[in-house]
This record gives sequence, C-alpha cells and structure tokens, in this order.
Amino acid sequence: MKIAALSSATGASVATLKYYLREGLLHPGVATAVNQADYDDSHVRRVRLVRALVDLGHLSIAEVASVVAAVDDVDVPIHDAFGIAQDAMVPDRPRDDDRHASARSLVDALVARHDLRVRPDAEARNMLADALVHMAEFGLVDLASPAADGSAQFDAYAELFKQWADHEIAFVPDGDRSEMVEYTVVGTLVVEAAMSAIRRLALEDASERRFGDSGRR
Repeated sequence: MKIAALSSATGASVATLKYYLREGLLHPGVATAVNQADYDDSHVRRVRLVRALVDLGHLSIAEVASVVAAVDDVDVPIHDAFGIAQDAMVPDRPRDDDRHASARSLVDALVARHDLRVRPDAEARNMLADALVHMAEFGLVDLASPAADGSAQFDAYAELFKQWADHEIAFVPDGDRSEMVEYTVVGTLVVEAAMSAIRRLALEDASERRFGDSGRR
C-alpha cells in the first residue's frame, strides 16, 4: 500500500506518518520510485503501537523511540524489551525525599512478600511508591505504620493481579517477535485504560447510590 492507504488504515495523517519515518519510529517501506514506497501490515501495526504509546501511555517521542528500538533489536530478549517498555511508561520525577524512601520500602516489601519476580530497578516499583506518597498526603495510608490503617489491601490486589497477569501473558501469540512485544505493550496500556474506566463507572454508581437519588436513572 502507498502512504495514503497507510494513512487511511491507521487514521494517522500523511504528515504524521512522514514524521514517524523521519524520527525512526516507523521503519521505511520498500522503495518503488523516487519519494515513493510501499508499506504493509507491519507498518500498520507499528503506527498503532506508536499511537498507543503516545495517546494512552503519554510517552514522549524520545521514549517511544526507546521502546521501538527494543522491539526491533533482535539481541534484546522479549522479556527485556517488555521491561524497557514498562519503564518508559512511568514518569521520571524527583524521588529522593524521605517519604518516597519510606514508600519504596513498603513496595519492596510487598514485592518480596508475594515473591514477585520483578527487577530491583523496575520503574513500576516507583510508580506504586508515588501512589503511596499521594495517599499519605490525604491520610489514606500511614507510611510509618501501614498495617494500622488497612493499606494491606494491596496484598489482595497483588494476588489478584498475579493471576490476571498469568492469564494475559498466556494469550501472547507465538511467532513474530515484533508482534509478541507489541501485544504485551499495547495489552498493558489498553487493559489498564479499560480497568480504570470500569472502576470509575463503578465509583460513580456507588456514589449515586450513597449520596444521590437512588431512584434517578
């Protein structure tokens, strides 16, 4: 397909596709003439991956480039490529204060308690620590004595998501390396967005039933 057809298939403008090509986010097509090339399904998948990382993952172009590079580098094991993508989806911010140190200790303890095979430097650890720090600011958790205020609820979440994750990873298709990594990365983003949306729907429902007119629908 020509670039116009690729644009139609992905919903990305021709200008955006050319930008992706210049930045190395999209691999070149097969040249057919001067300034003309043919593209295939692998380009459609790659554009969708880039857009998911930007739109759902809120990654910068530089961060997307690092993920794409890991996807394309055959010397990077699939598990490591997935880890690179996971890390890129966690915002980089200062975490050198005492509150983050306390929160990170709680996160590391949770990882050990549930025997989660997670890298010591996995950014998801910092992601959860960030959440705990904000919860502490609103009195929802006591970083000094977490067991006293019910923050052990995360233990239940950890066990639930261990089972969920096993189910998700089991459905990663065998075959093309790029497809496998794309599936895990996009699956992470899409499922998280869907879960967040469902939770918000449920919260609004619960709020209406407690605080609103239960008879109004």
